[in-house]
Amino acid sequence: MFIHASAVQWLLLTASAGLFCETMALTVGSPVQIAWVTRDLDVTETALTSLLGVKKWIRMADVHFAPDTCSYLGRPADFVASISLSYLGDMQLELIEPVRGPNIYSDFLRDCGPGLHHICVEAETTERFAAMLTEATQHGAGVVQQGVMPGGMRFAYVSDPQAGVPFVEIAHISPEIRQFFDYIKQEQR
Repeated sequence: MFIHASAVQWLLLTASAGLFCETMALTVGSPVQIAWVTRDLDVTETALTSLLGVKKWIRMADVHFAPDTCSYLGRPADFVASISLSYLGDMQLELIEPVRGPNIYSDFLRDCGPGLHHICVEAETTERFAAMLTEATQHGAGVVQQGVMPGGMRFAYVSDPQAGVPFVEIAHISPEIRQFFDYIKQEQR
């Protein structure tokens, strides 16, 4: 897997301008995360460390997304993924390696191979999270996968592929997860 640093810079610049296309116009803040899906966390960590100068990755192996807290394509989802996180300045970098069970990440690998998967925007409150999902669907986007991670972080992936928007993650970050993210950011210094 080869990722051009200029491609990441382009993504950051265009994404920070907001998400605007013919069929979807959401009012959101700047992206807080760029995420890749990979078949091998080691390989992708090594590549991004070399290309971007990332100092340390924090791994969460075999995170279980249970059917009582997660759905995929409108049905209860039961899957496992390993996740690696780091920061480049204030931008979180997320690597996702699907382990088992049907999910958005496994389907992406099957259909597209490893690579850039989504950007994430943050909803400051649970009410804003719900409102952002409603706005997205009212503007033609579909909710592909959503749920609550262990630790209480709410997430949803919206997509409008006809408008060139494969996946945007909307997340409400719980205080517990915020503390964990702050720890990861501190590890970069």
